[in-house]
Amino acid sequence: MITHKNFILASSSSSRFKILKNSGFVFKKTNPECNEEEIKKNFLNRRPAFIAKKLSFEKAKSVSIKKKYHKDYVIGCDTLIYLNNKIFNKAKNMREAETKIQKLSGKTHKIISGLTICREGKMLWQCSSTSRVKIRKLTNLEIKKYLYTAGPQILSSVGCYQIESHGPKIIQDIKGDFFNVMGLPLFSLLKYVFEEK
Repeated sequence: MITHKNFILASSSSSRFKILKNSGFVFKKTNPECNEEEIKKNFLNRRPAFIAKKLSFEKAKSVSIKKKYHKDYVIGCDTLIYLNNKIFNKAKNMREAETKIQKLSGKTHKIISGLTICREGKMLWQCSSTSRVKIRKLTNLEIKKYLYTAGPQILSSVGCYQIESHGPKIIQDIKGDFFNVMGLPLFSLLKYVFEEK
């Protein structure tokens, strides 16, 4: 991708890395330094899109304030799952993953991402993106088989499914940005890049 900007992805997510790399995006990657759980606790009463954008900002800011990245455009992203007025956190283990998929089974939930670009600690641009995902009605046996096949790597996914991998086995329908479901609303980011080029 032709752009005069130097981009840094502030994320430890392999999915976000792959999305940008496969799109031809030229960037470097480093891990953000912020306490996500503490931020969520401080904004429990706010709307999910606000929380996702706040988290994405804090991630981008934590990298952009570092002297060696001052000239770079730092991308921060955070993705939440929202169902029945509740935000779902990542499962810590496969038992929690099983419980989460049981709750999502047969229902449509929202995937809400916040995306922020910072430079020298200041926000330059921000957006949010919402997609809707319906999980098939699953039996307990189907869930166990899915988790066995997918393996522990699905714990890195907030929904315990990776749409680019074994996720389609349990997903019935998607409405919205496919890349947002993967973890980064790519089309929104590309629109910013091309408009600001």
